Amino acid sequence: MLRIGVLVSGGGTNLQAILDGIAAGQIRNTEAAVVISNNAGAYALERARNAGVRGICISPKEYPDREAFHKALLDALQEAQVDLVVLAGYLVAIPPMIVAAFKNRIINIHPSLIPSFCGKGYYGLKVHEGVLARGVRVTGATVHFVDEGTDTGPIILQKAVEVPQGISAKELQQKVMEEAEWKILPRAIDLIANGQIAVADGKVIIKEGAQ
Repeated sequence: MLRIGVLVSGGGTNLQAILDGIAAGQIRNTEAAVVISNNAGAYALERARNAGVRGICISPKEYPDREAFHKALLDALQEAQVDLVVLAGYLVAIPPMIVAAFKNRIINIHPSLIPSFCGKGYYGLKVHEGVLARGVRVTGATVHFVDEGTDTGPIILQKAVEVPQGISAKELQQKVMEEAEWKILPRAIDLIANGQIAVADGKVIIKEGAQ
């Protein structure tokens, strides 16, 4: 059974997609061990409680420095005996100490087709504003493993989404969530939980016959 720890900063719509996927049997051999937010008011923590999952807040504001905050976060993940860390709209950079402790065991959902509209400064609504400013016709979402860079780890899954003319950034954000993020993040967790993914030479290999 894969124990996941979900890190989230806001409303937790991707978290809900994960919880629903586990409940429906679409994400197999997986249990949510803990949900952690840097924001005490995040609705994601309420979603966790409603699903009977432990939800806790670990905020940088509660610690004297970044190192102490990072250590508290790492301790909480290890205490919960987490096998896989899932970043589901977590707006805090993951430090090298946690990347090292969970090598190839941290995944992130990013609301674009990496390598487009990713990296420093591209997060949340800013991604979709960038897409519209460039006038691109197709965007999407990417699930990738996390390494020491920003949105640079090996790509697991991507899904494209058409960009209709005249759409707002907020509407596009919702469209990408519904058509891509809520589909590929649960799928990626299921693949990992069932031993259908390997990382070799910095690339993800999805085993033949993966269900």
